[in-house]
Amino acid sequence: MKKRFSIPLIVTVFFVAFVGGTQFNHLISGDNIYEQLSKFKDVLSLTEKYYVEDVDTQNLTEHAITGLLNELDPHSVYIKAQQMQRVTEDFQGRFEGIGVEFSIVNDTITVVQPIGGGPSASLGIMSNDKIVRIDGKSSVGFTTEQVMKGLKGPKGTKVSVSIARSGIKELLEFEIVRDIIPLYSVDVSTMLNDKVGYVNVTRFAETTSKEMFTALQKLKSQGMKQLVLDLRSNPGGYLDQAVKMADMFLEADAKGAPRKVVYTLSRRTEFNEEYFAYTNSEFEKVPLIILLSNGSASASEIVSGAIQDWDRGLIVGETSFGKGLVQKQFPLSDGSALRLTISRYYTPSGRLIQRSYANKDKYQEEAFTRDEQEGENIEHKESAADTSRPKFKTAGGRVILGGGGITPDFIVKPGSITKYSIQLNRRNMFYEFITGYLTRNGEQIKNKYKTDMQSFNKNFAIDDSLMNEFLRFTKEKKIEFVEDDFKKDKDYIQARLKAYVARNYWNNEGWYSVLLGIDNQVKKAITLFPEAEKIARMN
Repeated sequence: MKKRFSIPLIVTVFFVAFVGGTQFNHLISGDNIYEQLSKFKDVLSLTEKYYVEDVDTQNLTEHAITGLLNELDPHSVYIKAQQMQRVTEDFQGRFEGIGVEFSIVNDTITVVQPIGGGPSASLGIMSNDKIVRIDGKSSVGFTTEQVMKGLKGPKGTKVSVSIARSGIKELLEFEIVRDIIPLYSVDVSTMLNDKVGYVNVTRFAETTSKEMFTALQKLKSQGMKQLVLDLRSNPGGYLDQAVKMADMFLEADAKGAPRKVVYTLSRRTEFNEEYFAYTNSEFEKVPLIILLSNGSASASEIVSGAIQDWDRGLIVGETSFGKGLVQKQFPLSDGSALRLTISRYYTPSGRLIQRSYANKDKYQEEAFTRDEQEGENIEHKESAADTSRPKFKTAGGRVILGGGGITPDFIVKPGSITKYSIQLNRRNMFYEFITGYLTRNGEQIKNKYKTDMQSFNKNFAIDDSLMNEFLRFTKEKKIEFVEDDFKKDKDYIQARLKAYVARNYWNNEGWYSVLLGIDNQVKKAITLFPEAEKIARMN
């Protein structure tokens, strides 16, 4: 078989099949592409035959593909076969396993929280449980990869775990039947006060619009009259989910015509698309503010761009990343895939979302090093550095800027922490300390507050005694104490510690209920609803 089907021939067939499969007929006009394929075949064949050492031709081919794509744009990528399962899980919004979030603390697998609706939660596995054995063998000292290998697996298969739980001398034995575990893209939905609802969306996956609608209905039943939609650090995902989310907030125009959400333009006209908001929704008149960060990209920018262009709500935070290239994924024969840019996204007013990538070496860095001035930006004004940015107008006639990304109507920076606190985060000091603290005091806290999160938020405090205990703990872990940094970040450190306690009892809702209280972008957004309602009436 090796003689009949040589590696160079297989590689040649692979490339010809790829070109034919993508149906880019104009690329194969004349003999040029065949000449290039022949050249590649010759190089690979000569390398395999004469190179001083044995070569892995598959690895060389994959590097050649990567090199080819590096000559295009930053978002056309090759995905290896072994990476495809994780990519598919992320966007389908589910995986198969036992359903826990975990962290490795002092070489021991510690349950951060069971995933609601998963098999571990239904069996009564709890936050702060320590998994010390998997299928009868010690799991102490496991790496993250070993934990994943031991706990993930096909639906219907079984795994036994031995758990050490605070207050119980003997190990608890569980036999868990693995199942499909949902990966939620709505991280939390909660009320910030008696009328402002808050929804945090972490990505646009297969189920995002359904999750979003469910979250909005829940908040409406709790009295929501205004909404903060948090898309900070949301990297995007499925286009159809972005369109459906925007559709929840955009009503028809004065003539009853649907409003455009986004459109694409391509070198090939068959890839040109327009997407509209058709559905009537009960949330079309809810005052809306969207939070963006410089890590918000793609689908996040589609939603916020449409909301801004139609003057439907305010955008608050930082200018978004500027990822407006449309990729189409082409599956390849070995289970790998090519994700190739085929067109560009434009907002309804005609703004190109994509930022320039002329300097690809600094493309990523540039998004996170912009020098933006905080303050009102309702009529988007050009700074000296922005003189080349094109101007557009919203439905109400406001000036907005193009040139890549979505620039907020109010620029509010997230604030910063010192190197001392960054070190505490990187070394996982907050979580490790609270894990030990809850082992000693968890039952007492549970008995005191039961299910009353509001009482906990109001009455539980990280007092000086507990803070000093934390500082002693960090010194034992060889974290150098920096007094000036500690004084600057004391509120942040206290909130972070309290949030870890709250998450133990109320999962993500407890976590956010504490941290949003010190989030200056959220606090500023809450004050801007009169302005959001004012510009919405301009539409």
